[in-house]
Amino acid sequence: MKKLTAWTLILALVLVLAACGKSTSGNAANQTLTVGASAVPHAEILKKAIPLLKKKGIDLKVKVFQDYVLPNKALTSKQLDANYFQHIPYLDLYNKQHNTDLVNAGKIHIEPFGIYSKKYKDVSSIKDGATVQISNNKAEQGRILLLLQTKGLVKIKSGIDPVAATLDQKNGKYKDFDNIKHLKFLQPIDPAILPKAYQHSAADLFAINTNFALQANLDPKKDALILEGASSPYANIIAVRKGDQNKKAIKELVNVLHSKTIQDFITKHYKGAVLPVSE
Repeated sequence: MKKLTAWTLILALVLVLAACGKSTSGNAANQTLTVGASAVPHAEILKKAIPLLKKKGIDLKVKVFQDYVLPNKALTSKQLDANYFQHIPYLDLYNKQHNTDLVNAGKIHIEPFGIYSKKYKDVSSIKDGATVQISNNKAEQGRILLLLQTKGLVKIKSGIDPVAATLDQKNGKYKDFDNIKHLKFLQPIDPAILPKAYQHSAADLFAINTNFALQANLDPKKDALILEGASSPYANIIAVRKGDQNKKAIKELVNVLHSKTIQDFITKHYKGAVLPVSE
């Protein structure tokens, strides 16, 4: 009886150790990485990366968001391991406003920002005092002003960082730029509804983020009156909590998104409306 009991204990111990070893190995080989993203193009790009990351032992879960606030809140509260929807100027502004320390883990792509119009087919036809509908994303104001400046509609003042330029006024005049064409900037609205406003609003010009333009079946290369170039400082990034940029799974994610497979997908699928970045 004692001999049987001893063998039973040994067998139980062996089974427990085997189970522990299997569990540890399984977790290491199948690490789950949850990334929040805008629907287009971010989530679409991430979904193409799923099988590539699977081969590296990482199960990528993509959580889609429809706004620009919740993905950073979810990342800060550790509901996400990373997010993919924003550019560095927006991240910097968010950190400043919310006292957070989210960081850039890698630039992935550029979405050339566009100015759209149903009224004008040529920039030279834009009349003095034309109305411009923009989003309530203040981090985009410098970007919009840069676009308008390329066509001589405004002129950012000397000494002003274009990326940090705003529509703020002092004594009834814009502080950061000269409004050459006397453009009238309308009350900012949520960026997600800009394409709908473009279809139904009477404004002359609409500054629309490419991800929302694509969701509304707009073709930036064909439909935009003014379109940003590839040298834009507004590359979309993988954002993580400070320190997590050094984690192996995050580095693998960024490496896969920089791979030829993913870059070729971005180039072919979006036909220039989204441009890959490999730095």
